[in-house]
Amino acid sequence: MFVANCMTKNPVTIAPDAGLDEAAKLMERGHFRRLPVVEHGRLVGFFTNRDLLRTSPSAATTLDRFEERTLLSKIKVADVMQKNVITVTEDVTIEEAALIISRERIGGMPVLSAVGKVVGIISGTDILNAFIAVMGLDSGLTRLTIDVADSKGVLRDISTILADLDISISSMVTLPQPSGAYQIIIRADIPDVDTVKERLWAKGFKVSHVTQLG
Repeated sequence: MFVANCMTKNPVTIAPDAGLDEAAKLMERGHFRRLPVVEHGRLVGFFTNRDLLRTSPSAATTLDRFEERTLLSKIKVADVMQKNVITVTEDVTIEEAALIISRERIGGMPVLSAVGKVVGIISGTDILNAFIAVMGLDSGLTRLTIDVADSKGVLRDISTILADLDISISSMVTLPQPSGAYQIIIRADIPDVDTVKERLWAKGFKVSHVTQLG
């Protein structure tokens, strides 16, 4: 899965010379927290709700709402926006985007086309939703956690057992453990879990956890 499949497309943008009052209105109206800052079709910054909060009057201010808006209108987006913007292109995988967001400790980033045009925003929430979709967490399938040793043919043997029971695997993930063993997480439509567990056990595989999701 690629960023292009998960991002918020055609995001609202703002000019660097716009006032913070305009930025606040756009964010409030659209219920979003990030605005790419674009000038002459080129990304020049990134404005977030954090930038707005740190420049807005405190809750203890005696200013009324009109005075607050007037004050914010005098501060330009360019004065407080993030100038060194971390970006990705739309053909980057969702795993790479997740790694960047985690390592850089950011909530989201603009997505650029091959020619540098802003075409979307990818956020931590978008990545979480992609994970839910990929793993079939809302599909109502059964989730099996199988403990296995690190040996050749494990995935083939498990797949064969399920295929012999006419069970199609919806998703499969392998997780290495500190001991050198692995956990294999499978999601599938399994009408008779006990039979599956018995067949797996007979081949030396232990099902350590079973749950129904969705």
